[in-house]
Amino acid sequence: MKVIATIDELRAALKSERLAGKSIGLVPTMGYLHIGHMELVRQSKAAANISVVSIFVNPTQFGPNEDLSTYPRDMEGDLAKLRAEGVDYVFTPEVAEIYRPGANTIVDNPVLSRILIGKIRPGHFRGVTTVVTKLFNIVQPDRAFFGEKDYQQLTIIRRMVADLNMPIAITGVATVREDDGVACSSRNAMLTPADRRAAVVLSKSLAQAEEMVAKGQRSVPAIRNAVRAVLGSEKRGELESVDIRDAETLDPVSGKFKQSVVILLTVRFGKVRLIDQRVVG
Repeated sequence: MKVIATIDELRAALKSERLAGKSIGLVPTMGYLHIGHMELVRQSKAAANISVVSIFVNPTQFGPNEDLSTYPRDMEGDLAKLRAEGVDYVFTPEVAEIYRPGANTIVDNPVLSRILIGKIRPGHFRGVTTVVTKLFNIVQPDRAFFGEKDYQQLTIIRRMVADLNMPIAITGVATVREDDGVACSSRNAMLTPADRRAAVVLSKSLAQAEEMVAKGQRSVPAIRNAVRAVLGSEKRGELESVDIRDAETLDPVSGKFKQSVVILLTVRFGKVRLIDQRVVG
């Protein structure tokens, strides 16, 4: 496994692989890797000859009052995990390597980036799409892998790739969960023990919704109310949003739905915001 910190060195290494006819998979991460990230890596290794993992805590997707300075980091542990998985290249740039002095070009979806999480975190997805575009341009992968837990992010990246004619296949990977059902997230480590135990309420509420749909319920208000009731039973969590949207477009859905929908949750425990999702229907 080669650990590379500069764009020029990574491009040179991948050029040789590409000239040898090898396909390249990319797993973009912000580090503090968990079993969910490892599943992305395994999918990349299964689908591509060469796997590249980027570790970069992207400052442009954090707001002024968000947790950039306290975001968990463990480069040594991350590299050990990736080495054990047989990753070929790890890209570990400094901020100045990605955002050169004077750089002011951004990539933004003015519609999808301003709804849902985008309303709660203005500018967040603009930072995501800009840095992902940079990583795509640097690595030039054939495939890139993203977790479905960040469902809005995955949808925005898919739209960006289609709209900008990027020759990259985007693979969404099902949410990986802890034994108690909590979705794997680097932010889980920032929870207090009591809040970590309470966080199981997100997956419980989604399981309730899934059971209702399996029994034939298709009413958006009924499902939303049921989810809110389960979430409201856990007083440690501050409910920020329960949204039910078209699973492909993220368009609003009302009344009774016939197509697949995605239920998107945002709940805050102290200063830690957790998200989760479930596609049903």
